[in-house]
Amino acid sequence: MAATPAYSLVSPAVPDWLNKGDNAWQMTAATLVGIQSMPGLVILYASIVKKKWAVNSAFMALYAFAAVLICWVLVGFRMAFGDELLPFWGKGAPALSQKYLVHQAKVPETNIRPWYPMASLVYFQFTFAAITTILLAGSVLGRMNIKAWMVFVPLWLVFCYTVGAFSLWGGGFLYHWGAIDYSGGYVIHLSSGISGSTAAYWVGPRLKSDRERFPPNNVLLMLAGAGLLWMGWSGFNGGAPYAANVDASIAVINTNISAATSLLVWTSLDVVFFGKPSVIGAVQGMMTGLACITPGAGLVQSWAAIVYGILAGSIPWVSMMVLHKKSRLLGGLLTGLLAEPDLCALILKNPNTRGAFYGSKGWVQFLKQLAAATFVIGWNIVSTTIICLGIKIFIPLRMPDDQLVIGDDAVHGEEAYALWGDGEKYDPTKHGWHASLHSDTAPSPYINGARGVTINL
Repeated sequence: MAATPAYSLVSPAVPDWLNKGDNAWQMTAATLVGIQSMPGLVILYASIVKKKWAVNSAFMALYAFAAVLICWVLVGFRMAFGDELLPFWGKGAPALSQKYLVHQAKVPETNIRPWYPMASLVYFQFTFAAITTILLAGSVLGRMNIKAWMVFVPLWLVFCYTVGAFSLWGGGFLYHWGAIDYSGGYVIHLSSGISGSTAAYWVGPRLKSDRERFPPNNVLLMLAGAGLLWMGWSGFNGGAPYAANVDASIAVINTNISAATSLLVWTSLDVVFFGKPSVIGAVQGMMTGLACITPGAGLVQSWAAIVYGILAGSIPWVSMMVLHKKSRLLGGLLTGLLAEPDLCALILKNPNTRGAFYGSKGWVQFLKQLAAATFVIGWNIVSTTIICLGIKIFIPLRMPDDQLVIGDDAVHGEEAYALWGDGEKYDPTKHGWHASLHSDTAPSPYINGARGVTINL
């Protein structure tokens, strides 16, 4: 008598619609994206700021990760990927019940039906929402009142992030119009950058002493955090097709090509203009390359990924090191130029989608990309402003001056390092932080002056 198998190929745990490979990849991709935030950006933020802000910066990322998850399953996911309420917003509802989570995933306002449970889709999209909010934090590190941040996170998720996500990914008006955001160039990087800049305006600048000198407190740990961010980006862009398919493979290799190219270009420019390569600069270049390729990672050929990297490593370098400001439109607009028709046909509902370089009709796509960027920018400026001004009525957005001077010890009663850090110690008799080590070498442009090291994509 043959032995009875431990489980049937088709069972309540393995329904006939489940593709185990797709499900395994989607959960892996979600974990990789989650690692970008926890511990990736936690480590990166804690290391790239001054010693006195290490704990506070890490905590802002840690808190956002947890708060976004709870808000996401309570209301956020279905506002971004549920039934339509408005052309740019879904109907908010919980995504918690067993009946909802165990059935085949779907996005109601699109034709998307991945071959795995809704639970996998909910978690995957949560990791995107979380990293977007944490990227935004990079604009206000070292000066935003932590209590105001705790209120800001859920409000921004509900009133900003879900609008962009539904409009471009969840079946909203930009999705049906044909605007392309492969994996978050608009929904994540443009929205976090614009909202971060807006929030920074309302919070106000750092103390003059911090703006003049802002050294990272641990360069090696900064590299570790950056490395986690880079490796996790394979899940970020590789998970966007919702399947373990050919397009996922193209997206992964393009992502890494763009990051490597941008890092090398940025580093080369540092050597040419400053005479020495900067580790901080290399990290900046890596991150601009990753952010730039994201809107079109699975839609462009790999030679185009090198073009993305060259432009991502040069244009932001000039704008940051010369003009002191960054552009976050680059990747989305390049997708409107370089989206390859056959690759677009692999995942997009309109098989005729193409970039401007592949025919005259492609210029229509470029204009759609520009219009979508305009909507994302406008919505985030207005909504973030309303959120900040609303919070300001009840809680100061900015830390009080005594906390700004002292840092972590005043805000949390905790310090990152007991005996070592960035060579600075707080001297209460002199009312300030003073360097305990001095160097005769030329200072790095990333540590002094307006070219501070806070990273925001």
